Amino acid sequence: MFTFVVCNASFIELITPIPKDIKYDRQKALLGKKLFSDPILSRDNSISCQSCHNLSNGGSDNKQFSTGIDSKVGNLNSPTVFNAIFNLSQFWSGKAKDLKEQAHMVLFNPSEMDVNEKELIQKLNKDPEYSAEFKIIYMDAVTLDNVIDAVVEFEKALITPNSKFDKYLRGEMDSLNKNEKKGYELFKSYGCISCHNGVNIGGNLYQKFGVMKQYPDFTNQLGRFNATGKEEDKYHFKVPSLRNIALTAPYLHNGSVKTLKSAIEKMIIYQVGRIPNKEDIQKIEAFLNTLTGDKPRILKDL
Repeated sequence: MFTFVVCNASFIELITPIPKDIKYDRQKALLGKKLFSDPILSRDNSISCQSCHNLSNGGSDNKQFSTGIDSKVGNLNSPTVFNAIFNLSQFWSGKAKDLKEQAHMVLFNPSEMDVNEKELIQKLNKDPEYSAEFKIIYMDAVTLDNVIDAVVEFEKALITPNSKFDKYLRGEMDSLNKNEKKGYELFKSYGCISCHNGVNIGGNLYQKFGVMKQYPDFTNQLGRFNATGKEEDKYHFKVPSLRNIALTAPYLHNGSVKTLKSAIEKMIIYQVGRIPNKEDIQKIEAFLNTLTGDKPRILKDL
């Protein structure tokens, strides 16, 4: 379902600004912040959540594929954790209905954190700081559910409001220059907005990869089919958010596209069936660069 708002009473938008604040439990989130960056959550203490979701630059790791436990390399590009709370589901296939399921799956995935629940609880209980914090925040202290709850509460707080485009949507028309405004008009006229809309400018629907034309060198990943088993879901993926897109290269589910310009060109050709010219691509890129928001406020908290 699309969310519609009136902007400046002159036209209807399919994109809404990120809220400036979001409700979350700050005490839990600060504990989750520590856990997120601590390799203690992995079986051999070698990687953390931050290993794949770098909070200092876009919430992803800028690699084609991320590396998990025992140097195991995945086969899907790690999406940004920023603004993930606004997605209809998590993972490219949507196999996790929310951040809680996503965190659980990552912790127990043999190619990612590969944690053993009993060993994890023992490690956290042996740490004086963690043991004390969990006892203060949770009545039942250190449990798997509480670990996940704290991490999710932190991830909930990872929103990036106040991008130039958000300010534009709120009525600050001078926040975008002429080229950026033209880029937004082209973004709409080419049809990109049919999939990239809503508060996250994506993340709210599934779409076939290669709607109008089969993509070359396709890796044959089955996408949504892996979550549903339905034949009609083959090669469908969750549409990625375009928030902070300038910071999250490489692009596509398989991380095969290195630059934003190339991603724009390829998506217009294969998803909407048109051939863009270089000037239009440059202006759309200028618009997409306005989607970089403020760093999440919680990252500034001690």
